[in-house]
Amino acid sequence: MPSFGLKGRIALVTGASRGIGRAIAETLANSGAEVVLVSRKIAGLETVSEKIRHNDGKAVCFACHMGKLAEIEKLYDYIQKKYGRLDILVNNAATNPHFGDIFTVDEGIWNKTLDVNLKGPFFMIQKAIALMQAAGQGAIVNISSVNGIRPAPMQGVYSITKGALITMTRTFAKELASSNIRVNAVLPGFTDTKFTSVLMENKQIYDMVVNQIPLKRHADPDEISGAVLYLVSDAASYTTGACLACDGGILA
Repeated sequence: MPSFGLKGRIALVTGASRGIGRAIAETLANSGAEVVLVSRKIAGLETVSEKIRHNDGKAVCFACHMGKLAEIEKLYDYIQKKYGRLDILVNNAATNPHFGDIFTVDEGIWNKTLDVNLKGPFFMIQKAIALMQAAGQGAIVNISSVNGIRPAPMQGVYSITKGALITMTRTFAKELASSNIRVNAVLPGFTDTKFTSVLMENKQIYDMVVNQIPLKRHADPDEISGAVLYLVSDAASYTTGACLACDGGILA
């Protein structure tokens, strides 16, 4: 039978303080992994860590800004010294500082969005490779979005980065296959997170969005974490370069 157990594995989850990242971290911990919780600020991570330990799981917290390479290097120095290896990486951290027409985007918004949504995941993977190659295997999941396939109105730059993250996923999947490191992506649809709070709180916009979804509802973060668990587990040992949509059918 396929195994979804992660006992003894070290997992790193970015953007783990809330939303989809928090759900992923808790799911991996509940499946046996020791999780390194990462976010820009450590305060939000401590609540997640406490919950994981309360449920007999293992977790540590580390503050790291995904747009700053120096902080990413410090994160990996910590992992190297503490564990000497890394089995799972989930690139979940993202930002969307602009909600509006794409022609109103300035250089600051462009740079911030690309730094966090693309540069961060790229170098997170690059730094993870050495640790995973030493172990002879690894599993990486990038959290993209259905916007990477079907750009959303008023979210142009965000959609561009999520489309590029899909291409990044497939590129790394091909280059790392010979090292037995699998790289996949999950594409969430309309999910109840801080990012979507503006849409969730406006009934007119909410109804318009939900009416386009075949399942006629939004997702909870826990409904995304199950897909990540599959992709990082041995149950997905022959799956790499895949982009799994968790979107209620909107891309069907």
